[in-house]
Amino acid sequence: MKTLVRITYIWEDTLSKILSVFLVGLGVAVASGPISEAFASKKKAKSLYKGRTITILVGYGSGGTYGRTSLLLGQYLGKFIPRKPNIVVQHMPGAGGLKAANYAYNVMPANGFNLLMPPEMSVASAVLRPTKVKFKPQEFQWLGRVFGSNNAIIVRRDSGIKTWSDLKTKEVIMASSGKGSPSFLVPRLMNGTLGTKMKIVMGYKGSKRMQLSVEQKETMGAALAWISWSSARPQWFKDGIGPNGNSVAIPLAQSGYTPVKGLENVPMIRNLIKSKEDRQISDLLGSASIIGRSLVLPPKAPSWLVPVLRSAFNKSVKSKNFIADAKKRGLEVNPKTGQEISKIVSELMSVPKAVQVKGKKLIFGK
Repeated sequence: MKTLVRITYIWEDTLSKILSVFLVGLGVAVASGPISEAFASKKKAKSLYKGRTITILVGYGSGGTYGRTSLLLGQYLGKFIPRKPNIVVQHMPGAGGLKAANYAYNVMPANGFNLLMPPEMSVASAVLRPTKVKFKPQEFQWLGRVFGSNNAIIVRRDSGIKTWSDLKTKEVIMASSGKGSPSFLVPRLMNGTLGTKMKIVMGYKGSKRMQLSVEQKETMGAALAWISWSSARPQWFKDGIGPNGNSVAIPLAQSGYTPVKGLENVPMIRNLIKSKEDRQISDLLGSASIIGRSLVLPPKAPSWLVPVLRSAFNKSVKSKNFIADAKKRGLEVNPKTGQEISKIVSELMSVPKAVQVKGKKLIFGK
């Protein structure tokens, strides 16, 4: 086996040199360009990952879409990484995913063996809570996104709430995992811009616990990714989800940029807001639909690993078996590349100061 590996390395080095010489002969200077760099990165990765384990850190409890998506990635990602390392998932719930993100940015070993599934509200939290959030989303090395989904405000039908405007006259208790999550940020946005009266109870460790609290009438609703609701409680949304339907729960509004499938007639929060500045705050929170369930390397991890892991990520999410397994687990696959997400995150971080200040006051009251 050692001889075979050595021959493989020699062949890759030789092929790289042949391609470089050939292209130089055509007037293209590539001796130290993408081709040779790709071979070098792959060679390093083979040495790095032989017999090793990669950990995916998740900032929410198991059972929700973060947990299911990370387990799915753990099943496939290693198949496309040199030496096929084992992949395990570790959970660190707290503060709506911010606890894990802070840890990944500041403490987690940046050695290529540790990845993070960041909270979808990474950008919004970093912009609105710069003194509390101890990471810079644009400095994470983004590998790609499995899917994105709008966050939907859902309440039980027997709460007496039938439309979003009913929230302005009747208080309703909403479950939340913490101040960094959509379950806190989206209701607070509506309270601050539209005059709704949602009372938020924090401390639930992920969407599974929040949905259980709604089922048991401990709370009457929550703001979660629509895919979380529709995959975990599909029976709640049968028999008509509108004001005059008979479904168990009613989607009142959704955060994002365009309606998602299944909620075509549910109002977009950004369209309900009249002020241009307030709409910019809504769009900042809507970035969660773009970030979705993504994967990142910590900032100080070796940069040569990024193309290797991005390639593995892209091959994973395009795999027919991956897509089929995602469907079985009630998950969507509408991927974006690491380059796309990285560019969008950098753009979103350049929010005008006035929007940042007002958003902080509207949502956090200071």
